[in-house]
Amino acid sequence: MAPFGSALGRPGISALRDLKRSENQNYKGHGLSKGKEREQRASIRFKTTLVNTLMDVLRHRPGWVEVKDEGEWDFYWCDVSWLRENFDHTYMDEHVRISHFRNHYELTRKNYMVKNLKRFRKQLEREAGKLEAAKCDFFPKTFEMPCEYHLFVEEFRKNPGITWIMKPVARSQGKGIFLFRRLKDIMDWRKDARSSDDQKDEIPVENYVAQRYIENPYLIGGRKFDLRVYVLVMSNPAVWSGHSRVHLTNVAVQKTSPDYHPKKGCKWMLQRFRQYLASKHGPEAVERLFSDMDNIFVKSLQSVQKVIISDKHCFELYGYDILIDQTLKPWLLEVNASPSLTASSQEDYELKTCLLEDTLHVVDMEARLTGREKRVGGFDLMWNDGPVSREEGPPDLSGMGNFVANTHLGCVNDRNNQLRQLFRSLQNQKKASS
Repeated sequence: MAPFGSALGRPGISALRDLKRSENQNYKGHGLSKGKEREQRASIRFKTTLVNTLMDVLRHRPGWVEVKDEGEWDFYWCDVSWLRENFDHTYMDEHVRISHFRNHYELTRKNYMVKNLKRFRKQLEREAGKLEAAKCDFFPKTFEMPCEYHLFVEEFRKNPGITWIMKPVARSQGKGIFLFRRLKDIMDWRKDARSSDDQKDEIPVENYVAQRYIENPYLIGGRKFDLRVYVLVMSNPAVWSGHSRVHLTNVAVQKTSPDYHPKKGCKWMLQRFRQYLASKHGPEAVERLFSDMDNIFVKSLQSVQKVIISDKHCFELYGYDILIDQTLKPWLLEVNASPSLTASSQEDYELKTCLLEDTLHVVDMEARLTGREKRVGGFDLMWNDGPVSREEGPPDLSGMGNFVANTHLGCVNDRNNQLRQLFRSLQNQKKASS
């Protein structure tokens, strides 16, 4: 299995681009002006439309130069709307990188994510049996509305009295979400979704998912919370997991409250959370929990490996939202393609600065890495054409031996010291070989 390792199902993308470029004089090319290999370029030209922590990190990166308007660029942290409109009309040289896969929505739209996970679970059951398929049981029972309305009603009547949650498939930050226990609430929603009787045939009902509500969430100080874990996916193929935060209730919703204050402790570092759980449940239970979260990252990416259009120019920084219940079982709520990079506090600014700096280290426009690194700052390499172990040697794919995944979520990590040692070692290797 090689998530995003090649342009699965879409061969010859680069050749098609070359052909289009020769046929269409309006084709915009990037990274072409110097015509040099990556390691020979003196500067990296970057572009972004996001004015937040990302802009600060890009502007302070040594050797990086901002490009405005239509200037040629080597690195573009684009938004998804640019991708939709321009990807197929842009020629990119070998070294150029952009911040999304062209159909990332197969994982990040709520209905597509569930569809792909359900399909992958059935595939695993056919090929490897029910025990292996059960490793995909980390998302609540979900139906797409309105197309699966009748299936939903059948399930709803089997379990009367439970709570369901409705979520728009393509919105974020808690917008459009509501809870319900009665079918009448669904009918009212369908009526409200149309602006008026005379327009009801012209305006389609917005797609939602109806998802069984997790009614036994783990609480901290009486508060619900979720975990945001950042997973960086490269196209070579490699999956890095790392920087993460605990949100004590949805921050985007909290901000609308008149008594909201960013310094009241609404976000925890994951290290603090791991210590809290270990003190209450013991280290073994916590290891199982974090291992189960590793499984979520891997299985969810495997579920889209055959549908995501990989491209050597693309990478993706996904924001995974995970809820933990009282049995310490993690549940995948959603995956974000554009996780917020705007800081809500000074502590949040520092976390996102480190996250973005390490993302740029791994993307490695400067061509400094060897490709053998297992940790870069706050990121751990968890998949590289197969699971990556903390220990050296061949991986134990049976799962029965001493294989321990190379992830350290919530563990103590002197990030600055690790980066200093990493780049000092790389410099020494370069000097020794010259």
